[in-house]
Amino acid sequence: MTTANLLVPAAQYLRMSTEHQQYSLENQSTAIRRYAEGHGFKVVRTYSDPAKRLFLKNRRGLRDLLQDVTGGNTDYKASST
Repeated sequence: MTTANLLVPAAQYLRMSTEHQQYSLENQSTAIRRYAEGHGFKVVRTYSDPAKRLFLKNRRGLRDLLQDVTGGNTDYKASST
């Protein structure tokens, strides 16, 4: 069995808190990927909300994440936000 097979598949959720955070999603993804690599996880799915949204109905990425998890439609075992 290879090392890749031993990694826990994980999802990441990225979001911006203001429209002015030009590199925020990229920075978040990099930080999560580094953490995952150092702690036995492999990011296999990404959910994101690239603009500031206050209400759940406007946060498509978070709604998709919640729908997938509650519906059992995941190819991952852990998630990071």
